[in-house]
Amino acid sequence: MRTQPSEATLRRLERSSGALATQAVARMDEELSWFRAMPASQRSWVTLVAQAGIASLVEWCRNPGRPPRLTGEVFGAAPRELMQAVPLKRSVDLIKVTVEVVEDRVEQVAEPGDADRLRLTVLQFSREIAFAAAHVYASFAENRGAWDARLEALVVDALVRGDRSDELPGRAAALGWTETEPVVVLVGSAPPGEDDARAAVRRAARSLGCEVLVGVHADELVVVLGGAADLAQITSRVCREFGPGPVVLGPRVDSLAHAGESATVALAGLRAAAAWPGAPRPVEAEDLLPERALDGDPLARSALADRVVAPLQAAGAEVLETVRTVLGNGGNLEATARALFVHTNTVRYRLKRAAELTGYSATDPRGAWTLQLALALAQLEGGRSLWH
Repeated sequence: MRTQPSEATLRRLERSSGALATQAVARMDEELSWFRAMPASQRSWVTLVAQAGIASLVEWCRNPGRPPRLTGEVFGAAPRELMQAVPLKRSVDLIKVTVEVVEDRVEQVAEPGDADRLRLTVLQFSREIAFAAAHVYASFAENRGAWDARLEALVVDALVRGDRSDELPGRAAALGWTETEPVVVLVGSAPPGEDDARAAVRRAARSLGCEVLVGVHADELVVVLGGAADLAQITSRVCREFGPGPVVLGPRVDSLAHAGESATVALAGLRAAAAWPGAPRPVEAEDLLPERALDGDPLARSALADRVVAPLQAAGAEVLETVRTVLGNGGNLEATARALFVHTNTVRYRLKRAAELTGYSATDPRGAWTLQLALALAQLEGGRSLWH
């Protein structure tokens, strides 16, 4: 007994596909409020998809054992953006409306005696195409995830290389990054399980309302953070997801276009951080200026010259000589006062002045180390006037 519609019915259905698609879209407009709110371009895509779906029904009737090739035959009629604009549940609603319209027109379309067979075939096809739609959406999500991962890796790699291309913000926007400030870069060792680490970093950052990009460069985990209301809180939380060893925070910049500058400084800090075993985690790259300078970082050497040496020179010989003498006496103020033939309070005043100018105290171990290294580098680089 024949169970499929006749060829004559299928030809009539084929000829009616345009009119049926138009009627289906009209009903969608009546019944689906979200469809009415769609832009005209997306509504026109749906019309094409509906028409392609009816054509696919005809082909499926001729080859009932073959599942509908939804990607090529149906959604191939519209851009891939349609699957982003219309989520799966709404897509099923569109299929349902289209099937209902075809069912309502079965009597007009089918040849005499063929209506029941066509109606049954339409019902079977609607079930098949609903399953096929779910598969296509799942495949699209998987492919989109893989594409996003590749794009994110390219963006982070460009930042690590110090690229300031105008294309970077656009690429990041495609990943959902919104233009925000401040932007900082956090670097450290990558833990085992690269994908799990990336996911954990994203969850941690987004739970605190922060934009985030994550990448692995060699064995280093690179995290770009944007718009953190409480930078200390977010960096403290995110650094838990790094592997063992130091985690270094680059300086703040005002946009993603300048994040390469923060990444460059953070990576220089990471290379030098081993020289400060007691560094906090995370440690700011700016706090690693002495170690970075020893490691040959020209930015760090320049910063020490500008922030330490130049202000001490400008303050005059007395302040500079007092700092040098305190450093030579291991921070002993009384010994310094005797060596300079001044009162201890004078030494304290001059050191306070030096700390105000440079941000470093000669009586603090970390500050003394920074001051001593900055002055030594200046001496090596030809600043002999510092000592005379």
